[in-house]
Amino acid sequence: MISRFLPHPVRRLFGVKTQHARISGHRLIDQPGQLPPLLAAIDQAGEVVMDTEADNMYRFRVRVCLLQFYVNGEVFLADALAPLDLGLLWPRLAKKHLVMHGSDFDLRLLHDLCGFRAKSLFDTMLAAQLLGNGRIGLASLIDDNFGVKLDKDGQKANWSRRPITQRLLDYAALDVWYLPALRDILTRELRRLGRLDWLEQQCRAQIEAGTTGFSPPDENDWRIGRSERLRARGQGVLHAIWHWRQEQAQRLDTPPFKVCSNELLVRLAAAADEGDSEESILKTVNLGKRHARLIGSLAAAVRQGLKRDPRTLPRRAGRDPNHAPLTRAEIDLLDRIKEDRDKIAARISIDPTLIANRSQLAQIARSPRMLGDVLLPWQASLLAEAPSLKA
Repeated sequence: MISRFLPHPVRRLFGVKTQHARISGHRLIDQPGQLPPLLAAIDQAGEVVMDTEADNMYRFRVRVCLLQFYVNGEVFLADALAPLDLGLLWPRLAKKHLVMHGSDFDLRLLHDLCGFRAKSLFDTMLAAQLLGNGRIGLASLIDDNFGVKLDKDGQKANWSRRPITQRLLDYAALDVWYLPALRDILTRELRRLGRLDWLEQQCRAQIEAGTTGFSPPDENDWRIGRSERLRARGQGVLHAIWHWRQEQAQRLDTPPFKVCSNELLVRLAAAADEGDSEESILKTVNLGKRHARLIGSLAAAVRQGLKRDPRTLPRRAGRDPNHAPLTRAEIDLLDRIKEDRDKIAARISIDPTLIANRSQLAQIARSPRMLGDVLLPWQASLLAEAPSLKA
């Protein structure tokens, strides 16, 4: 059954379940003279539906490559790598209510790019979570609500490649095309369950989190995976080869994981811990044909790590007193609170971690009176019902 909330263009598509849904009429903006119509549309709009595409799967430093907007019934696709004066865009967007899906990455990305902060937000992924939907990806929600299957090829596309293919432009447009109708459907369900205020709180928290951007580099970023289990020799090698990977990734302008995996780095470090020679350590390495030429520099990094005095490795910051190990009594309370949380979540059919994650539960177990400081009001109100916190 077609929802009465669906905008007219979506109604035309409805009823045709296809592997490659299409829309027509979206505008690609890749020249300075094409930007004014988008700016004018935003000025006249009460809300803006928005998404971004980035090249984090293909570049060392992530870039915004494409900006998608659905404004007053029209889709605009702005090429963020083209010579556009996007400085004219951000102040306008900052005054508008935004509709997005899975906005956390986008908001952090835009904050790091230009200090952007959203005024207000409706995130359809957060809404779906608060409704207890098992499938919260955009393609799944569109399939479930509109009976239309979207092409997923764009999820792993190289958005920095130019020209952008028509197929990718269609994919990008569909990311915003359905959001107004989806927002209306989710709003109706949230209102029926009395959870609209929950979403407003979640979205405000998402906006605040976005203003922190992405975590800056830290001198202990090399401590990956099972690094804490390594002894001095292995940690020295891991430190050296982790930094080797970063240098190679930056030189090649590719994500570090495409040079080699964390699992391989830890495996090499563990071999060093076992007392293996440099030659034996490197025997297990398979960088593939693309990166085979890197084996010489990797060998040099292994040698450097074997010679490293472990006392000179960066040290972790001292333990935060607020994160000291829980006492036995606090652990017991944590377990009881967790059990109560799980029962509350099951009763209202949502993921228990939406009410409180384990880190938050630990803070509450340490100091129950801090419940309202640790959680959002809707979360605290639910957990306050827990018998373990009333004792």
